[in-house]
Amino acid sequence: MELILEIKEVSKIYGSVVALNNLTLNVPQGQWLAIMGPSGSGKTTLMNIVGCLDSPTEGQVTLDGLNLGTLSLAGLTAIRRESIGLIFQEFHLISYLTALENVMVAQYYHSLVDEGEALEALARVGLRDRAKHLPKQLSGGEQQRVCVARALINHPKLILADEPTGNLDETNERLVMDILHGLHDQGSSIVVVTHAQEVAAHAERVIYLEHGRLVRDSQNDSLSEEDARKEPGQADVRVV
Repeated sequence: MELILEIKEVSKIYGSVVALNNLTLNVPQGQWLAIMGPSGSGKTTLMNIVGCLDSPTEGQVTLDGLNLGTLSLAGLTAIRRESIGLIFQEFHLISYLTALENVMVAQYYHSLVDEGEALEALARVGLRDRAKHLPKQLSGGEQQRVCVARALINHPKLILADEPTGNLDETNERLVMDILHGLHDQGSSIVVVTHAQEVAAHAERVIYLEHGRLVRDSQNDSLSEEDARKEPGQADVRVV
């Protein structure tokens, strides 16, 4: 099975704090993976390393066949720009740019600015008619969907979403999850960090981190009703 992501014996240490502790994890191409765990478990640190926003203290990360540890800062930026779509909880939209221009910013860094394609990306998330609106004129759910459109504009091989529904109401959460389902159905690889069990339930596979370690790794369809109610760390570790 082809792998989109290989994480081998990765640790991340900040002074006396061990954020990730000898973590090994493989993600097959096309899989939807959810990462769960309490605050401080290493979820965001792992996401930042996979997203080329940080580097491990020890170990190796291979993305789509490339060892990230061998790349320069410019090379990591290129991988982040061309192969990864990042969706943030806090949106990170530029306040003085319209929804359309915020999507086109991602194209600009890819050196392929195409307004028509950016409009089509907004249409995919149901926001073509809001293209000329500034972020402050959009609801939180609409801003998140602009963030999704921006993440998808360069057709990334891996979509990384950090708490993508954390600031959304139920209606907009459902819209964002429907978009992710559509992308997954088309073959996209998706990694979602979430605290919400109802969001993790959409994934094919769920892993739990505690104190930087992998404590549980399960296929969603293999979870028993009893396991589903257990706190992370209480269930048996099953590596798949």
